[in-house]
Amino acid sequence: MKLIRRYIGQQVGAAILLVLAVLLGLDLLSKLIDQAGDLSERYTLWEALWYSLLTMPGEVYQYLPFAALIGCLAGLGTLATTSELVVVRAAGVSVTRIIWMALRPALVITLAGLLIAEFVAPPLAQRAESHRAVAMQKEEVSISKYGVWHRDRDNFVHFNAMRQDGVLLGVTIYRLEGATRLLSALFARSARYEDDHWVLEGVRETRFAADRLQQVEELERRWDTELSPSLLSILMLEPEDLSISGLWRYSGFLEAQGSNAAEYRLAFWNKVTQPIAIISLVLVAASIIFGPLRQSSMGSRVFAGVLIGIVFRISQDMLGPSSLVFGFAPIYASMIPIGVSLLAGWLLLRRRL
Repeated sequence: MKLIRRYIGQQVGAAILLVLAVLLGLDLLSKLIDQAGDLSERYTLWEALWYSLLTMPGEVYQYLPFAALIGCLAGLGTLATTSELVVVRAAGVSVTRIIWMALRPALVITLAGLLIAEFVAPPLAQRAESHRAVAMQKEEVSISKYGVWHRDRDNFVHFNAMRQDGVLLGVTIYRLEGATRLLSALFARSARYEDDHWVLEGVRETRFAADRLQQVEELERRWDTELSPSLLSILMLEPEDLSISGLWRYSGFLEAQGSNAAEYRLAFWNKVTQPIAIISLVLVAASIIFGPLRQSSMGSRVFAGVLIGIVFRISQDMLGPSSLVFGFAPIYASMIPIGVSLLAGWLLLRRRL
């Protein structure tokens, strides 16, 4: 039994890793193509490649459900095509035991992907985003294409880039009174963090009075805000690129400020429920192998798996924004496709269990 478990685990695990490698390779090529329009003397092809490589670990966890689905289909499908599963069944191994044998390597790979997403990918992604933003930064440009916006109570803050040493470049602060009246617009060449506050350097401010405009220039100015370098480093990344702990911490910070944190809560639940999603898709893959398509060719099974994976991803991508628009809990947007997959897999397999 131990030999059978190891053999099935190796077949399925190798197939999952192969599919994951193919997906990451396609993603790398896609990122390079997307950056073709940004190439310049300051941001070269090698820097674009370096950016793409640094952000690749963050994609591992995102692609794992699809890789687990297709990998289990390919691994178990190969064993079914060569009649090895028939021999395993004849040896007294139940379908439930075979599914568990296929699920074990998927869970091990998922755990490795989770550790990468939590501890490796976020700092690498922050380094990549910082490097690109600094390379694309131009002097005297107040709003950069790769900058970040943030609402700080009654202020709207934008910074063009954040260097690895925590220095902000191109800081713009709009101070409002209420929802409609603009009090001032400030631009600082850079900002450094000291103790519990920021020091703005090269400040140019325009103050909007009732009957006139006032221009103010200062070499340095103190800026008191709850934004720390650690929070700003989180803000630099898209929600799906953050760690689970970072998502929880930053969404709590936004809620404490009275800001909408639904997007970060959604990303948090998507990451937390990812292992359950992988279990559900492995169950679907097993239902394809042992269920209605067990007599079909390998190509038909893989094609069916690809369609199921696409539908699963589209449903998540549709329900996620829907939760933001209609205001229902983000956890429902994450769990509904998973629940449907679990139910469908169980219904297709119940005659074989």
